[in-house]
Amino acid sequence: MRFAIGDTDFLLDGEPHRVLSGAIHYFRVHPDLWQDRIRKAKLMGLNTIETYVAWNAHAPQPGTFSFEGGLDLGRFLDLVAEEGMHAIVRPGPYICAEWSNGGLPYWLFADGTVGVRRNEPGFLAAVRDYLEQLAPVLVPRQVDQGGPIVLVQVENEYGAYGSDASYLRALEQMHRDIGLTVPFTSVDQPMGTMLEDGSLPSLHKTGSFGSRSTERLERLRQAQPTGPLMCSEFWDGWFDSWGEHHHTTPASASASDLDDLLAAGGSVNIYMFHGGTNFGFTNGANDKGVYRPIATSYDYDAPLDEAGRPTSKFHAFREVIARYAPVPALPASMQPGGSGVLSASSASAASSASAASVAGLEARPAPAADVAVRLDRVASLRSLLPALTQWSAHDEPPTFDALGAASGFVLYRTEVDLPDGGVLTVGTEVRDRAVVSVDGVVVGVLQREHHDRAIALPPVTGTLELLVEDQGRVDYGPRIGEPKGLIGVVAVDGVPLARWSASPLALDPIAPAAVDQLAALPSTDGDVLAGSVLAAGSFDLTSTEDRYLSLDGFRKGVAWVNGFCLGRYWSRGPQRTLAVPGPVLRAGRNEVVVFELHASASRTVCMLLEPDLGHTEA
Repeated sequence: MRFAIGDTDFLLDGEPHRVLSGAIHYFRVHPDLWQDRIRKAKLMGLNTIETYVAWNAHAPQPGTFSFEGGLDLGRFLDLVAEEGMHAIVRPGPYICAEWSNGGLPYWLFADGTVGVRRNEPGFLAAVRDYLEQLAPVLVPRQVDQGGPIVLVQVENEYGAYGSDASYLRALEQMHRDIGLTVPFTSVDQPMGTMLEDGSLPSLHKTGSFGSRSTERLERLRQAQPTGPLMCSEFWDGWFDSWGEHHHTTPASASASDLDDLLAAGGSVNIYMFHGGTNFGFTNGANDKGVYRPIATSYDYDAPLDEAGRPTSKFHAFREVIARYAPVPALPASMQPGGSGVLSASSASAASSASAASVAGLEARPAPAADVAVRLDRVASLRSLLPALTQWSAHDEPPTFDALGAASGFVLYRTEVDLPDGGVLTVGTEVRDRAVVSVDGVVVGVLQREHHDRAIALPPVTGTLELLVEDQGRVDYGPRIGEPKGLIGVVAVDGVPLARWSASPLALDPIAPAAVDQLAALPSTDGDVLAGSVLAAGSFDLTSTEDRYLSLDGFRKGVAWVNGFCLGRYWSRGPQRTLAVPGPVLRAGRNEVVVFELHASASRTVCMLLEPDLGHTEA
């Protein structure tokens, strides 16, 4: 099979072909749920699945590269092929995606000499190694070799960042050198000169937009007089940041813009079809003068919500797509008002696909009720530090990057003698949030978001501690690749502090020794939590559907279920629940652990049946 770019259309074996694609990021979805999400995309009428490749997820440390478990890109693409669908792959190397560091590994920039997204030897050498690691996965899965991949994107919205054609030419050649033969694309917003700055004549230009489709396509045609029109990021919603509202867009408005796009003959990639979740510490951040970390949920107000259920947007988009292409019949559970749970039998009735194509999906019974879980085992962070830390000595506070910490928390300690107190200052910036304590008593918090750099200390002779949280590495703009931690000289009343000890906290995954200690603790009474503490509780389930952890009354921290890191919670919202994928749960006894940084008005959490993503603008 051959896929090519014609004068007016994409060509599949020489025949005009419209790409109807939806974005699913394999790294944001539990791998046991990939098939379900892909199949539902097909039921909406899509013929293609698009995904980014998150370099830093596959290579968390120098010299490592993993395709295991939730990073098995080959298996994800094979599942796409099993559904009879095509694939678009966007390996970057930069992806944005509201993902930590825009997908670029933190260690790449640790020594300060490697360039970011430009024609610089160190950066390009690392990219070459990265692409060579991807080659055995991508090359044999191209459509002309019997696989699903029809398009590969080079870089990502580069016109919003730079205009270095030599950098783009080097990237393009690297993609060819590893054996990729399918057509290459670029994507940029059809505004200003972004389309021209972010592409090359040899890359097929596509647009990114979510409204005013006719106008945007006209600008794309101006930049590229021939070839198929494509919006390869049709924004049907938006991401959420902590402290803001949950973003939604009217299904009718998005469907109208999609209709305009398809009526003009365009191809589309719906961003997102299913957003998923920023599990662990994977969320990115924006900083355009004010730092804004991305929330844990990446629901995106997509046609398939974070819970994997069709929304009104799913049905509105499906109705539009049906005007331009055949769509499968929907099973009863997928009809408006249905449960959204797709069983093997209903999938078989809904599609002309063979019985083999629906094997592996089992009907999931509705759960009986929400489950309240009391966290009856509590330990202070301080008591668990021996299990969570590996201390090192330094003359000044090291960055996360120097400690080999991609994300999460680092604890800094030094001894002080301040009989009259003083003012603690951080010379340049706190990245991103520091809980300041003296002799175990919290003094206050320094937040990058508030541009905090100074805090008053009481009289103390003893240990000064700063528990610093990376709340998400910037994923867009000139601050990509910056180090984390305490940046600049740390001083009291202008006198630099020396002789520091520092350690990352082993939280993702959480250190087994800490889990064992929590499990061995006796149950205690009480209704509140105080200080930086870890608390654990057990609960029983008879079935293992997706659940949603509610932490009402808790302030800020991280949660795990059965050792799986669900990600961060924060009382400032918008989201009020954390997604718990069904495959993480088990019939029988389950364990939940919460790391609360400050205090909680409750020691009870709830495993809910429904998510709560918070307030909207309306």
